[in-house]
Amino acid sequence: MTEGIPLEEHKRQHMTPHAKELLRSLPSVSAMLEHEEVRQWLHGLPRASVVAALQAAIDSAREEILEGGTQEPVDMQELLARAEQALLERSIPSLRRVINATGIVLHTGLGRAPLSYAAIEAITEGASGYCSLEYDLATGKRGRRNTHVVGDLITITGAEAATVVNNNAAATLLILQTFAAGREVVVSRGQLIEIGGSYRLPDIMHASGASLHEVGTTNRTRVSDYERAINDNTAMLMRVHPSNYHVVGFTETVPIEAIAAVAHRYDLIAVDDLGSGALFDLAQYGLPEEPCVRASLAAGADLVCFSGDKLLGGPQCGIILGKSSLLEQLDSNPLMRTYRVDKLTLIALEATLRAYFDPEDAVANIPTLSMLRASTDRLAERARKLAEQLEAALSDERFYVCSDVGYAGGGSMPGQELQTVVVKWRPSQFSAESMASRLRDAETPIIVRIRDDAICFDLRTLSGSDLEGLVASVSSAVWDEAEA
Repeated sequence: MTEGIPLEEHKRQHMTPHAKELLRSLPSVSAMLEHEEVRQWLHGLPRASVVAALQAAIDSAREEILEGGTQEPVDMQELLARAEQALLERSIPSLRRVINATGIVLHTGLGRAPLSYAAIEAITEGASGYCSLEYDLATGKRGRRNTHVVGDLITITGAEAATVVNNNAAATLLILQTFAAGREVVVSRGQLIEIGGSYRLPDIMHASGASLHEVGTTNRTRVSDYERAINDNTAMLMRVHPSNYHVVGFTETVPIEAIAAVAHRYDLIAVDDLGSGALFDLAQYGLPEEPCVRASLAAGADLVCFSGDKLLGGPQCGIILGKSSLLEQLDSNPLMRTYRVDKLTLIALEATLRAYFDPEDAVANIPTLSMLRASTDRLAERARKLAEQLEAALSDERFYVCSDVGYAGGGSMPGQELQTVVVKWRPSQFSAESMASRLRDAETPIIVRIRDDAICFDLRTLSGSDLEGLVASVSSAVWDEAEA
């Protein structure tokens, strides 16, 4: 705006006669719709999409004229090319499959856990028509959606009861609002976490109506700290897994067994927010130790909650396990309907959980666990093959197989380095940042790690089906960049 005049109108008032003539030369949308090429578009595309693309092409040309960026008439072919580009951009979805070459298995920005083939097949089958989401096939009456996974969760974890909500933040909030609204919740100061997306436990406490009672210090909390904090207004004692950091040195924490014992002595609820939530002991498969759901329940936790799309390797959801009497209250909370999961989540979760009846099956077929467990020998073998394929496609470039370290990501195994193997590439003519940008712009975007001005393709998160597309995209990016 300039003195109350819209900016475009201000530009028009100060245009040269030549610029005004250029504006008048622009065709209308109606005129462009009569063009033979546009008529061909209309045979296969919705008219509204074509009209919008034509209007966008005309608008961009008009803006260039108003800005003084062009002195020549914009011909029809130029406008058609712009419209075609607009149609192409509209046809590409914003939410796209990418190749994860970062080595971060549970990459939050890239959707965390990739689903197993069984889960993908189940979604395809369940989404292709109707399904028994809230229909009891035995009785012919209305059923409850969470029953499809509750039985499996109970069998796998040994819990009395279970329920599912749309993420672990919702699980935590639902627990607090149901059992501690207007009352106090005792938590160690060292566990007042903040994770990605500005999730802060104190803020969740406030939103639930509960009052936070901090105990201990950042690095040391004792059983006596919990006991001294208990008063007539205390509702629960809560342990929270510090999922994205690790305190080392002069530290002391209270195990869930001791927290639960104190809680039960005073007739309080003991809650264990595990965050990632491993369904069995990962250490037996050579992985870093992570709090185990079954162990927490066996230790006396009344309620345990964790995410479905982290170490479980399933879809995004929040899982709550524990005492039947408490789960009944959670399920009857009016908020439960606002946090419920959809049919596709339940279908994927049920298929994922089936693998956990045999941990060996889970480790072999759940992508998250399989990638985390992959040995460096196996990764090195695949890295050498990838390097050979890249050098065959790009004879002027050099690719090296190197050892490196990565992380599980997604708040899992905080502070634990995972030994890995990468194919390292320092582009001969362009910076690593420039080439990484080109790779993100590929038909199937490739997301890489950059270290020491070199691109690293981490084999831990690259599946066999990714490699051919990766080589093709890297080759295309080099050739296109060279031509540019």
